[in-house]
Amino acid sequence: MRNINQFLFKRIDNAQLVVFRVFYGILICCEAFGAIATGWVRRTFIEPKFTFSFIGFEWLQPLPGDGMYYYFVLMGVFGILITLGYKYRFSAFAFAIMWSGVYLMQKTSYNNHYYLLMLLGFIMGLLPAHKSLSLDAHFNPKIKKDWMHNWVRWLIIGQLFIVYTYASVAKLYADWLDFSIIEILMRGKKDYWLIGELLQEKWLHKIIAAFGIAFDLLVVPALLWKPTRKMAFGFSIFFHLFNSYVFRIGIFPYLSLAFCVFFFPPQTIRNLFLRKKNVELPSSTDFPKNYRWMVHAIVVYLVVQVLLPLRHHTFKDDVLWTEEGHRLSWRMMLRSRAGYTRFMVVDKESKDTIRVNLNEYLTKKQRRKIGCYPDYIWQFAQRLKKEYAEKGQDISVYVTGKTKVNAGKYQSLIDPKVDLAAVPWNHLSHNEWILPSEGDKSAAKK
Repeated sequence: MRNINQFLFKRIDNAQLVVFRVFYGILICCEAFGAIATGWVRRTFIEPKFTFSFIGFEWLQPLPGDGMYYYFVLMGVFGILITLGYKYRFSAFAFAIMWSGVYLMQKTSYNNHYYLLMLLGFIMGLLPAHKSLSLDAHFNPKIKKDWMHNWVRWLIIGQLFIVYTYASVAKLYADWLDFSIIEILMRGKKDYWLIGELLQEKWLHKIIAAFGIAFDLLVVPALLWKPTRKMAFGFSIFFHLFNSYVFRIGIFPYLSLAFCVFFFPPQTIRNLFLRKKNVELPSSTDFPKNYRWMVHAIVVYLVVQVLLPLRHHTFKDDVLWTEEGHRLSWRMMLRSRAGYTRFMVVDKESKDTIRVNLNEYLTKKQRRKIGCYPDYIWQFAQRLKKEYAEKGQDISVYVTGKTKVNAGKYQSLIDPKVDLAAVPWNHLSHNEWILPSEGDKSAAKK
């Protein structure tokens, strides 16, 4: 154990961390201001009459009027302060909290990368990324250091290894291995300049499938191993720029490239990016007073990150069908869902039945979600229950419709006999009103 502690608390050059802080700050600034400029804030928070938050966070709602524009401007300002290293701890945690609010108050624009950015926000707030190349160190020279503990680097690498490994393993299923999901994902890219037609080719789908699995599985080990590091970095540039152009996933490809600074020697990073080319590191290992608690906290965090993506195995049926356990699991680019639903409101006293006009409540994107995602369907039923209760009516809500996943056929997703206004949402067990997929129906009958 002592050898492990000596490894974790060995002092190393902090060039990787401080350079990454600058990249990180610039990118989150671009994310915040870009969300306003592209209309994402307007479409996601301003136009909808209400948002689908994460279940349990219904109290977390967008600010009224133009409030969300100011919210994102403030996040962009914090990005600038992080880049400059000014009031770093406050700025880093403030951004992390505000971004967590963005993530949890809406999921119609869900993206695994938003989850990673939330985790990274709090991690960066805890790291000593402002000890050098920062206004904090300029105004308070007492905090200036050119070193950090080794655990800082390995915490980032460990998080990346978990993300990429689970992303690779999740692709080992039928629709990825027969390339059908890749074909579906590429259909909407046919009009892309220069490569649109190329993206429809079967042979390219096979290359994308194989490369996607291999890259996610091997990129972290390959970046760690000196003989393959430059080659892995070259593949990373191609992979992430390809994803940026084809899938339009915001800052994530560039954030992924920024992470590469942790895999190159600190001296290389210092020579490339910093004015101070040489530093002298203390030769002794430095153990903070609370180092045991720090080690325990790191271990607990990484264990949770390892276990969370496995939780869908504890639910009945396939996660691709039920969606239970899909989020927070690094299951990226794996499925395409389509479907339709009809909501029927029944007054318990008069027995009058009304078919809900979804156009009166939902945006186009929200209607697509509510057509094929069980949690959205349940939440909308609860929304209707609350609305009618405010009018003094006690209602039941019944849902019919069909859904398909990837190239499968349409089948019923929701039990039409269950009053969704009356059932709770189960976070830790299967919701029985989600009908089994055809592949699981035989098991359901036993």
